[in-house]
Amino acid sequence: MLKIALPLGLAFIMFSLGLGLRVADFRRVLARPGVIGLGLLAQTVLLPLTAFATATALALPAEAAVGLMILAACPGGVTAGMVTRLARGDTALSISLTALTSLLAFVTVPLIVGASMAHFLAADTSVRLPVGQAVGGLFLITLLPVGLGLWLGERGTLSATTTATVHRVATAVFALIVVFTFTSQWPAMAQHAPQVGPAAILLNLATMTTGAALGLAVRLPADGRVALAMECGMQNSALGITLAVSLLAAPALAVPSVIYAFLMNVTAFAVIAARRLRVRAADAPPA
Repeated sequence: MLKIALPLGLAFIMFSLGLGLRVADFRRVLARPGVIGLGLLAQTVLLPLTAFATATALALPAEAAVGLMILAACPGGVTAGMVTRLARGDTALSISLTALTSLLAFVTVPLIVGASMAHFLAADTSVRLPVGQAVGGLFLITLLPVGLGLWLGERGTLSATTTATVHRVATAVFALIVVFTFTSQWPAMAQHAPQVGPAAILLNLATMTTGAALGLAVRLPADGRVALAMECGMQNSALGITLAVSLLAAPALAVPSVIYAFLMNVTAFAVIAARRLRVRAADAPPA
């Protein structure tokens, strides 16, 4: 049931995000390919370099270092779009980057994971992602529900009340997914947090700061900077766990992904709270 419920929950979240978007939002994103390029640079190049520097500087054990690199090689998580919306960010930019980094992962993941295993473990291991399964998952969980929501939103098929209800239910589903992640992975997090936790939180904060700084450098508005920060910080940790456990048959390599899954949600909720307070203050009438 969990294998069915979790993808359905993620697909429903993406459907709700699509309802709140319009074709014009994606046209605006595509009109600035340089911003897309910056997001891809941050996600596929700067993030792995930051993870490598973090693992080296903190002298992580070899397995923990490789696990951190596996996490850094993964694309942005599906929930990055939801977190971006809750933080009043540019949801269209976040969804676009998630889709593109997921497609690039077929090239970047084998290169990064293979190189990190050769460096830290002196292991000659080739990594191959199941292309058909991954593309199918990207289509069914991300592109199809977003496209359906976008189509219904453009047509005005659903009333404002129904759309608001869908958004509230999607937020509740997202909260349930976060709570499930915490409770199911808590034993592993509690055991390994003292060793891996500092590296995971440092990586998360550094990558979120990098995304926001790149947005500031090209004078993106606040919602664009939030999208870049969230896209860099919210990794597809589920893919990291799958790579370690299923493809590499080394569960110990999954520990950084497990701990990062917890920490990235903590920092994301902090950003959401700060952004909501700032937007509320900006919208408040002058005294």
